[in-house]
Amino acid sequence: MTRFARERRVFFLEEPVFEDSDTHLRSTVCPQTGVNVATPVLRKGMAGDEIVPQLKILLDQMLKQRNVRDFIAWYYTPMARDFARHLSPLLTIYDCMDELSAFAGAPAAMRSNEKELFDHADLVFTGGASLFESKRSQHRNVHLFPSSVDVPHFARARAIDRQPDDQAGIPKPRFGYAGVIDERMDTDLLRSVASRRPDWHFVLLGPVVKIDPASLPQGPNLHYLGMKPYASLPEYLSGWDIGMLPFARNESTRFISPTKTPEYLAAGLRVLSTPIRDVVTPYGDLGLAGIVNDAGEFVSVAESLLMSPLSEEFRRKVELFLAQSSWDKTWTYMNKLINTAATAKNTDIATRPKRTRIGALVAEGADHV
Repeated sequence: MTRFARERRVFFLEEPVFEDSDTHLRSTVCPQTGVNVATPVLRKGMAGDEIVPQLKILLDQMLKQRNVRDFIAWYYTPMARDFARHLSPLLTIYDCMDELSAFAGAPAAMRSNEKELFDHADLVFTGGASLFESKRSQHRNVHLFPSSVDVPHFARARAIDRQPDDQAGIPKPRFGYAGVIDERMDTDLLRSVASRRPDWHFVLLGPVVKIDPASLPQGPNLHYLGMKPYASLPEYLSGWDIGMLPFARNESTRFISPTKTPEYLAAGLRVLSTPIRDVVTPYGDLGLAGIVNDAGEFVSVAESLLMSPLSEEFRRKVELFLAQSSWDKTWTYMNKLINTAATAKNTDIATRPKRTRIGALVAEGADHV
């Protein structure tokens, strides 16, 4: 979205928050990118059947106040249809990043809303090969966009010496994870590895969501440091020896394509992952990630990686792979597909004057809507 904002107005509608205040829309503009971020603020204790009507009102008010008339409706979740299906966009895009219906606590309407979204979407983008294979038969215009990476941002980790205060005192070797900690994490694997190697330390960054924090493995070599700003991630990754993807194998991980895989590589880390399909291919097949099935394999492969310095051949393979994975390449191809779809609908988006470029409405928020 930061790249689309270079030439179009972008309005990113976040998930609602619930506070002790009147219902309103909290709007900010990202000073670095120009993306308009709108957060619906709903009254704490609001009845469930009031939420969608209030979101619809706030959305309509935003479009009117910002004079957004010609726009692309860009969905990250089918549940946004509940409050946005009345809109009449020039184009509708479904950016399918996960099989959200497989997540714990997914709304009952997720599947029916997705079917409706497929019926109305002009373009469908998928965030991984497994999702692409699953969705390609459900729509006439589905395109694969595997995880991209901001290489310069994460490559900063290779030159950072000073560690963040909450990580500096943690002994090495350090195994790190950055991401949401939820039902997708193989907590039994993490518990077993940490028990087998008490001299190794495991640093986990990210919020604990939809699972009881008390269920997480605990120990002197397990460190939960909480959620960190995107800008500070390179500082943390710079102090790790191995980036890990300790995902469970269940319905919620069947179609995931972890963005953190190329981010770890860009930061100069070796990668260890359970056999998630979109990590095995291409990363495991290319020798860019170690694939482990259980705690015994994790320890064995990790020992080998810790004893082997990064070779120049490995570095070259990583650089070659990452060169094909930039967000600029992703944006360029997506933009081309959007203009092609617009032409097919006789909607000439590309040639409109810049001052009236399309405002892209980005609808987010599976958990609350």
